[in-house]
Amino acid sequence: MLKVNSQKSKVIVILGPTASGKSSLAVKLAEKIHGEIVNADSRQVYKKMDIGTGKTDSLGSKIPHHLLDIVFPDKPFSLAQYQRLAFRAIDDILRRNKIPILVGGTGLYIRAVVDNLDIPKVKPNITLRQKLEKQTAAKLFSQLKKLDPKTAEIIDYHNKRRLLRALEVVLIKHTSFAELQKTKKPRYDILQIGLKTDRAILRQRIEKRFIQMIKNGLLEETKKLLKKYPANLPSMSGIGYLEIGQYLAGEISLQEAVNRAVSRTYQYAKRQTTWFKKDERIKWISKTSQAGKYILNFLKK
Repeated sequence: MLKVNSQKSKVIVILGPTASGKSSLAVKLAEKIHGEIVNADSRQVYKKMDIGTGKTDSLGSKIPHHLLDIVFPDKPFSLAQYQRLAFRAIDDILRRNKIPILVGGTGLYIRAVVDNLDIPKVKPNITLRQKLEKQTAAKLFSQLKKLDPKTAEIIDYHNKRRLLRALEVVLIKHTSFAELQKTKKPRYDILQIGLKTDRAILRQRIEKRFIQMIKNGLLEETKKLLKKYPANLPSMSGIGYLEIGQYLAGEISLQEAVNRAVSRTYQYAKRQTTWFKKDERIKWISKTSQAGKYILNFLKK
């Protein structure tokens, strides 16, 4: 095991687009450096949504994982809630002299921890929200692109709840939701490692992974969820669940569901990469074996 300089609270972040291999790298690292994993994927916080969110590998790991399965699909879960729980999990890991490894592709979740964001407290406007809720996600996203292009770059444009909140903030405060998030003094000494993958290879991985999800039981998982939860929930409009739900409803063929889910995932992966590329602190690697030298130097300094 590596000898860690304990003068500062060190946290490692493994980030990158979906299907880039973050989770497997994080588990290997955790085994070597006595680490525990903290989830930074906004879909993996939901209970009962395992196959479609790529959570199944994490659930079978011997390495402790935090912030998986913490909220039911029909319950709201804010960025502020995530930040509070992430800080609690990281502090607990550090108290036990282990190394927290924050893993995921949700840019705002990662930034909330890395930059200790001071998340704006804007009370919901019921009248405004009721008016916005009558619009489709596509119309909400179009409006957000005009009013707050910075936030529109990174938001999941099918997640109606997040679109509503972002529009609510910009219409009430008359400024960008992203710009409202001020940074405070960092809580931790952080190393961010990003996984970069050739786009053609990434798309192949995305397609292969989604087909494997179907083989692993995604259709049955979606059926069970739809028996218990409405199809119009933000969680159920997530990539994979929306398309399989449309297939189960007889609206599209299974092949069309696969095509749409793969295309949507790839577009999301490109937006993730665009978001992360703006942070010059990230150490980008093309091979997982390259992570070792960065981590060794980081833990010893």
